[in-house]
Amino acid sequence: MPSQSALFDRLTQDLPTGQVTWLGVRPARRQPMTTVPEAYAIADLGLEGDRRCQGSPGSARQITFINAEHLDLVASWLQTADIDPALLRRNVVISGVNLLALRHQQFTVGDAVFEATALCHPCSRMDEALGPGGQAAMLGHGGLCARILKSGMVRVGDSLRCLMPEERWPSA
Repeated sequence: MPSQSALFDRLTQDLPTGQVTWLGVRPARRQPMTTVPEAYAIADLGLEGDRRCQGSPGSARQITFINAEHLDLVASWLQTADIDPALLRRNVVISGVNLLALRHQQFTVGDAVFEATALCHPCSRMDEALGPGGQAAMLGHGGLCARILKSGMVRVGDSLRCLMPEERWPSA
């Protein structure tokens, strides 16, 4: 039986590239997200200007990603026209690739390299942000948390590409 790592390697070989459709940072806890056209990802910390960048190095949740396609699905379940990504407290919205296939994988966005660490489960604040049922609608669609392995600029319009085994950076 192949290892989990070998299985993920096989699955990610044929993944299409994704594209950044939205970026945001949150300067402090409980503050609204600020939409930005670009942000500097700082290795082992977070996005410049985001509250997570001010914390302790090494967190598994330095940056968060969510699928644009999942926003449409959640909006339909909540019977609303659309969802403002800033309400979800995720940093990057990606379209065109299933982010869940990137779990435990390394990928590039713009000039930076990331490693997906865990699923980003929705919390009860989703009911505050989206209304009753918001947290339930987002279950399984909250996106991914990631670590930043290599610093670099990330911009709206940049591509997301999964790294093959021979391209990977050393993990901490």
